[in-house]
Amino acid sequence: MTVETSIVAFLLGSVVSLVTSWLLVTRLERVGDRLGASEALLGMVAALAADAPEITASVTALAHHQRTIGAGVVIGSNVFNLAALLGLGAVVAGRIRLDRKVIVLGGALAMVIATLCLLALAGVAGPVVALVAVLAVLIPYIVVLSVDHSRLGRLPLPRSWIDWITSAIVEEEIELEEAIHPSRGTGVDALLAGVALAVVVAASIAMEQGASHIGHRYNVAEIIIGGLVLAAVTSLPNAVAATYLARRGRGAAAFSTALNSNAINVTAGLLIPASFIGLARPAASGYIVVGWYVGLTALTLVLAYWDRGLRRSAGWLIIAGYAAFVGVLLATT
Repeated sequence: MTVETSIVAFLLGSVVSLVTSWLLVTRLERVGDRLGASEALLGMVAALAADAPEITASVTALAHHQRTIGAGVVIGSNVFNLAALLGLGAVVAGRIRLDRKVIVLGGALAMVIATLCLLALAGVAGPVVALVAVLAVLIPYIVVLSVDHSRLGRLPLPRSWIDWITSAIVEEEIELEEAIHPSRGTGVDALLAGVALAVVVAASIAMEQGASHIGHRYNVAEIIIGGLVLAAVTSLPNAVAATYLARRGRGAAAFSTALNSNAINVTAGLLIPASFIGLARPAASGYIVVGWYVGLTALTLVLAYWDRGLRRSAGWLIIAGYAAFVGVLLATT
């Protein structure tokens, strides 16, 4: 593959992947509504669909034994998501208002998954062990979002816990109902979703391979290719969607999109393929990326909980944190 071909593959793959991912998101939302999914679960489905480019790029890199690029795409995307989805969203909207229960419910999951990601990359826990631990918290979370509120009382938990969880989910769904509110899906929507997914996967593979070839041709470090370039490009659908939601005052929807996206990235884009392929011990730059992911996640959650949301000043602080991340990563590679 020539450099010119690689550039065309990267640019064309980026455009096609980003545009088609929007079609994939909307059609999957309609299919989910047809199946009777709750608003909270539809938000998770939307995040999964929007994550298709970064998941595909990461899996492609890992399959070609470009483990630094693969891990960089996922973790770098998560750092970018916090800045672009929540930081920029707060700056544009002026303030993202959040109920503390929503912050705790989504934030606890986010911190557990970020910590397990760090332990896996550091070699403290193997990919399989980390994946099992992630699924142990992610699956119950999805189940709780999926079931009817009346059935939550059947869970073997104290009544006060059930009431608290129900209240948090209701608060999130009030936001998501107006944010998503898809039209009822048909068989055509399911077919289009399948076609869109195939196109996104193919385009994302071309994008990753083009970026990798360009980087190797000009001796660009793999962590820069994955953690900065591919991470930012593949996360743009989520960033645009979250900023739009924040401007409409749908704070919980933007918050849910960001945290659910990051959880899905780690699970489907890193730990599942790494359980079969393995993970290489990261260099110093790799620890910077995953450390920044954990740290910026914690900072964002603390700011949100302290002020019952994110003001414009907090948004600028999160964006500054990402800018510092870029500067440090470039300086150390």
